[in-house]
Amino acid sequence: MNQFLTHYKIQLNNILILFLCIFFLQCKNQNKSIKETSDTKKNRQDSLIEKYVTNCAKTYNYRFEMQEWQNCLNQGLKIDSTVAYFWQQKAMPYFKVKKYEVGMEYLDKAVTYNSERWLSYRAFIKCIFSKTYKDAIKDFEKCIETEGNSYVMDHTYKFHIALCNLQLNKYKKAEEIFKIDIEEQEKEWGEAHFLDLFYYGISKYEQNKWEEAIAIFDKSLLSNPNFSDVEYYKSICLLRLNKIEEFRTLYAKAKLDGEMGNTISEGNSIYETYPYQVRW
Repeated sequence: MNQFLTHYKIQLNNILILFLCIFFLQCKNQNKSIKETSDTKKNRQDSLIEKYVTNCAKTYNYRFEMQEWQNCLNQGLKIDSTVAYFWQQKAMPYFKVKKYEVGMEYLDKAVTYNSERWLSYRAFIKCIFSKTYKDAIKDFEKCIETEGNSYVMDHTYKFHIALCNLQLNKYKKAEEIFKIDIEEQEKEWGEAHFLDLFYYGISKYEQNKWEEAIAIFDKSLLSNPNFSDVEYYKSICLLRLNKIEEFRTLYAKAKLDGEMGNTISEGNSIYETYPYQVRW
């Protein structure tokens, strides 16, 4: 009886081992198949992008040939409507001609098919272009949840969240976020971006913290001595502190620098006026 049980246990173990081997082999083959399918899809989509974006849409200037640009992308979408880049490229020109609602319909599609790539871009568009600040904050917060405080258009997600709060008149909250973000930048890079410092100063300016604002504006001017927007708001702080002669001198310099084009020079500032940007 014992010999029978021993033999039975051995056979059972062999069957179990065989089953596990088959299971792991199937999983390995399934993973390989999934990877091959993913790679094949990517290669196919890259080929479509080259054909309908690189060699078609981008042979036209969307400012003067919008219809031709869109026709190229529409041809690609007829073949594969899941290519997120097609949708983003359809959206982008409309934002630059201030047709925000039209562009957002397409950009939402891009996020649907590839949120990892295009969610932060949509958040940026909402912040700087369409100026839907509450929605922009929601998108940026989702980005931070999934990838941390990364960058879009050369500035951190926290920077953009703080800027949105500034535009929503939540000055104290904006100040708190700017402060933390700038401290993180200084720790990582040794200094913060002069535009970040400008808006940090603005958050204090809006709370009538004139001297604190001036101190932050001065840090921004160390990196960009002719930054007219900083000079303008610093001059207003001087005026509020009743430093009349200093105000007049700096205001005159700000106006001269502004007329010479020393203003906010972000890549998209040619399309949109940035918050608190002075137009002389």
